[in-house]
Amino acid sequence: MASAVLPSLLPVCACLLLASGSAQAGKLLVVPMHGSHWLSMRSVVEKLIHRGHEVVAVVPEVIWQPGRSLNFTVKMYSTSHTRDNMDQKFKDFADAQWKTRDNNMFALATGSSKVFFDITFSRCKSLFNDKELIEYLRENSFDAVFLDPFDMCGLIVARYFSLPSVLFSRIAFCSNLEEGTQCPSPPSYVPRWFQGFSHAMTLRERVWNHISLLTEHLFCPIFFEKAIEAASEILQTPVTTYDLFSQVSIWLLRTDFVLDFPRPVMPNMVYVGGINCHRGKPLPKEFEAYINASGEHGIVVFSLGSMVAEIPEKKAMAIAEALGQIPQTVLWRYTGSRPSNLANNTILVKWLPQNDLLGHPKTRAFITHSGSHGIYEGICNGVPMVMMPLFGDQMDNAKRMETRGAGVTLNVLEMTSDDLANALKAVINDKSYKENIMRLSSLHKDRPIEPLDLAVFWVEYVMRHKGAPHLRPAAHDLTWYQYHSLDVIGFLLAIVLTVAFLIFKCCAFGCRKCFGKKGRVKKSHKTKAH
Repeated sequence: MASAVLPSLLPVCACLLLASGSAQAGKLLVVPMHGSHWLSMRSVVEKLIHRGHEVVAVVPEVIWQPGRSLNFTVKMYSTSHTRDNMDQKFKDFADAQWKTRDNNMFALATGSSKVFFDITFSRCKSLFNDKELIEYLRENSFDAVFLDPFDMCGLIVARYFSLPSVLFSRIAFCSNLEEGTQCPSPPSYVPRWFQGFSHAMTLRERVWNHISLLTEHLFCPIFFEKAIEAASEILQTPVTTYDLFSQVSIWLLRTDFVLDFPRPVMPNMVYVGGINCHRGKPLPKEFEAYINASGEHGIVVFSLGSMVAEIPEKKAMAIAEALGQIPQTVLWRYTGSRPSNLANNTILVKWLPQNDLLGHPKTRAFITHSGSHGIYEGICNGVPMVMMPLFGDQMDNAKRMETRGAGVTLNVLEMTSDDLANALKAVINDKSYKENIMRLSSLHKDRPIEPLDLAVFWVEYVMRHKGAPHLRPAAHDLTWYQYHSLDVIGFLLAIVLTVAFLIFKCCAFGCRKCFGKKGRVKKSHKTKAH
């Protein structure tokens, strides 16, 4: 009887959880990251506004994807670089990923991405050069900062104004997550980013995982050099990435254990994976017509994300050739030049309602770059995937889905048209892929509270309580040798050695007394005999 009542109470509990913080509206400072990062962060901001909170967002004038206007205050600051300059640097970075991958910290710290990240990291100086804006922020009594850590600026703002912060991200480069939360991350079964390993690693993979960890410690300071220079200049004191990340009150991580492998977590780490998923809406007539014309074969949705506008010509033609080998209609979101060999079953569009198309029952497969938004939309809608990761966390996202049998991963640097065609035929015709992704979808949706509601609760929690210091582990206050209990081991070892030494000395003394006395007695007997 109790088991039947409990599930019915879960929605009530979720409502009470959110209602507990709605009595008093607060003031929230938002420091977002542009591009696709803003898409899911925006949904949290929208709900906070709906719940009566006052929101002020600080953004650079050079932004890619501001989105539709919302009912909140936006404060802009000028930057030293133009929109065209920013677009060109990112294009150079994206184009380079079709030639060689930045799949380790050495490549990130020295490769094509370094220039792009340096511009991103230096942007915070422009914010603090705007004295009028800084004075405005100082005069307003904000309850917390809601930030994306990608450009580090939100972390600097939170420390400058001594405000509690809520971090919202998929990953944190280097060991910033582990060090910032003091969360254990054993390299024996927790794969490092960019390696494309599963949690069940071979000896060779575990060796490379340890080498990757060492590489991070060596090259992360170079990667974050501009960010730390900016932070130290703004805060007028030397700081490290640990100083910035360790101050975060709550980490809202856009993942869960349906996507990620099991690993240790800390009490201030909250998983909100799938926060971008929502119930599909009716399709525009144009796309409904495409689906209806596809017949019994259905459609394939193809998108490499909002940040990838063009593909090298040869690679685009190889992809187009592969798409022409399947009977399904392919809806390809692509803004580059039309491949000359594009087949009749492939339709190029500059935009498509991705989530709504994936939710349609006639969608057979999803070709994706394996960004976290696309991966979760594939999971939520139960669509098997062909994954073509390019950069960032995409290789690791793809590996996780492939390990769970929900899709096939292709190396974009080496794949041929036959590779893509065979991968599509496999995920469409092999029922195991559909069964596996539907199982993951069922697991992901079986939860007591929606990710969006959970994220809103924790932002409000930090606003109400001015942080969450009770969730901060004492490990932050330990030295490295105390953390690893080397002092305890040394103390106990000293005791053991002392006791062993005393026992040895006692035994030696006893032996000398016993055997030494007998030796003297025998010697005296021999002397008398003579």
